[in-house]
Amino acid sequence: MLEIVVETESGGRYVRVSAEDLAELVRRIGGDGDRFLVVQRVPDLPDVFAQVWHAVGGDYTLEHRDGAADRHFQVTVDSPEAVIAAMTGWARQESGWDAALAWSVVDMGPSCEVPPLDLDEGEYELLHRRVREVLVGGYASRAELAELAEEYLVTEDRRPVSREQGAALADRMWLERVAEQAAWQGETDPERLARAFALLQEAGITAREHFTCCRTCGDSDIVGESGPGARGFVYFHAQCTDSAAAGHGLTLLYGAFDGSSEATAAVGDEVVAALEAAGLAVEWDRDPGRAITVSPVDWRRRLVG
Repeated sequence: MLEIVVETESGGRYVRVSAEDLAELVRRIGGDGDRFLVVQRVPDLPDVFAQVWHAVGGDYTLEHRDGAADRHFQVTVDSPEAVIAAMTGWARQESGWDAALAWSVVDMGPSCEVPPLDLDEGEYELLHRRVREVLVGGYASRAELAELAEEYLVTEDRRPVSREQGAALADRMWLERVAEQAAWQGETDPERLARAFALLQEAGITAREHFTCCRTCGDSDIVGESGPGARGFVYFHAQCTDSAAAGHGLTLLYGAFDGSSEATAAVGDEVVAALEAAGLAVEWDRDPGRAITVSPVDWRRRLVG
């Protein structure tokens, strides 16, 4: 799989696609509402992306940006194969991937300097702590972190962080976390969890990570996530993620769709077995009225973006 995320005009989002899938997505574009692709790396990096635009009957406009406005390049080609070759090489970070095309620099205009944050020490600490908490949780994108940074300190009569300042703070903290995770070795606990959830999903237990904001919403919405034949569910919500990221263990909510205590306990047994098989430590007394806890948990979720 290529370490990329592909987003389409039609709203599709594809994480870690194969080269063949990327090629199919490029060949597909051209119709109304489906004329471009934007490709980012995993993890996402500020001002690093490739994108292509194509309307039926016209050429392909291919662009890539390499970290700054003065490193934004464009080329027009007449076939999807040229786009596929370039985008695949870019995704694999192959040496000389761009050499076959006659790129030109795109004039993006002058860059605007972002003014420093005008916050007192307490406000900055509060903002930094919350952005860091969500960042370590590992499910937010750079855009979501930027929005959080912009909105978190807003009051009825004051908006102390601009959109540009929020984005600058989020990007700086994002890159710090990318540098931290570069030193991680092997499979992490969140990856073990994802592996266990994938197996549960295949076995008829609807399994969702970081699902909704709270238990009330999660219990209400989980039925709508379930496909034919699903016997039960397991999930954790955003507040559970925050707790795990803070080092307090991960709480899992579960149940059977028929609502019976016996079936709920059976679902709990399946969940615990999958978690333990993945190498995670689990606390549960087989009481169907009590949550399952993964503890201790070393919450190092690798960023996507």
